[in-house]
Amino acid sequence: MFQHDRLNNELTFWQKVKELDYILLISIFLLSILSLFVMYSTDGGEILFHTKSHFSKIVVFFPLMILIAFFNIRWWHNLSYLFYIAVILLLIYVSFFGIKSSGSRRWMDLYLFNLQPSELMKIAIILCLAKYYHRVKIENVNSVTSIMTVITIILIPIIMVLSQPDLGTSILIASSGLIVLWLGGVKIKYFIYSFIVFLISLPFVISFLKPYQKLRILTFLDPDRDPLGAGYQIIQSKIAIGSGGLDGKGFLKGTQSYLDFLPEKHTDFIFTLFSEEFGFIGSVALLILYSIIIIRILRIGAISRSNFSRLFCFGFAFAIFIYIVVNLSMVLGLLPIVGSPLPILSYGGSSMLATMIGFGIVLSAKINHKQMIA
Repeated sequence: MFQHDRLNNELTFWQKVKELDYILLISIFLLSILSLFVMYSTDGGEILFHTKSHFSKIVVFFPLMILIAFFNIRWWHNLSYLFYIAVILLLIYVSFFGIKSSGSRRWMDLYLFNLQPSELMKIAIILCLAKYYHRVKIENVNSVTSIMTVITIILIPIIMVLSQPDLGTSILIASSGLIVLWLGGVKIKYFIYSFIVFLISLPFVISFLKPYQKLRILTFLDPDRDPLGAGYQIIQSKIAIGSGGLDGKGFLKGTQSYLDFLPEKHTDFIFTLFSEEFGFIGSVALLILYSIIIIRILRIGAISRSNFSRLFCFGFAFAIFIYIVVNLSMVLGLLPIVGSPLPILSYGGSSMLATMIGFGIVLSAKINHKQMIA
C-alpha cells in the first residue's frame, strides 16, 4: 500500500495525462460544444450577448477543469473544510453586499460574470461531507453526535440560501447533502423519521414561503388557472416540447422560441428549446450523453481506493442526476418551477463554474485512483 502511495505521489505530467478518463473528458467537451449551438439558437441565429458570454465561460472554465484535475486528490481532501467555510463566508458577504435583482440578493460582481455562491455550495457540501465520512469511524456514523454534526453542516447553508430567497438552490443543496449522508452509511430509518417530521411541519414551512413561491406551487397544481400570467411559461414549455415531435423542427426553426412565446429559454428552460428543434430523438441523444457522463463518474468512484474519492464521485454523480431530473420535470410540468439549470447546457456562469470544478475533482480522483488517503 505504501509503495503504491509513494509512486502515485511521484506521477509525472505525462503519467497524469495517460491516467485521464478520456471518455468522460470528450463527453464533457461535446456537451460544452452542444451548449454553444443551443445558446446560438437562443440568440436567434446570431452571435449576440448570450452566445459570446457562454463561449467566454467555456474558454475559461474548461481549461480550469483540466488544471484542477492535475492537482492531487489529497489536496482537495485537505482543503474540503476550508472550501466549505470560504463559500459560507461568500454567502454572508452576498447577504449584505450582493447584487440585488428581482427581489433577491444572490450575486457578486466578478467582471467576467456575476458569481452566485450558492451554486458553489452544491460542490462544497459534497466535499465537506465526503471528508467527514472519510474520517469518521464506521461505528460512529449513526451516533447522535455524528448525525447532528452533518445536519448542522447541511442546514447552515440551506438557511442562508433560503434567506436570499432561493428555494430551488436550497432544495438542491439539501439533496446533495442527503445523498452523501446515505452513501456515508446513515441508516434508512433516520431518513424516514426526517421525512415524517417534514410532512408534519409542511404547513408551517409553507407559511414562510414568499407569495411568488406559493403562486408557483398553485400554478404547478393547475397551470390553466392563470394561462396568461403565472401559468404562461409552463404552458408554452409543454407546447414547444410537444411540437418538436419525433425529429424536431430543425436547428434555428423553433417557432415557440423564435417568436418569443417562451421566456427564459436560455436558462432553466433551455431543454424546451432543444426539444422543439431536435425532437424526441435529439432529446434522447442528449440524455444518453448525460448518462455516459454519470456512468463514467460512477466508474471512477468504483475504482478509487480512497473512501474520500469514492464518496465525492458517487455523491457528485447522483447530484448531477438529480439536477437533470429536477430540470426536466420542471419544464415538463411534473414539478413546480424552482430555478434549476441544466448542467453545462443552461446559461449561467456560476452553475458552469461549480459543475466544472466538480468534473475537475472527479478527473483528479481518476488520475489518483490508486492512492490511499489517511
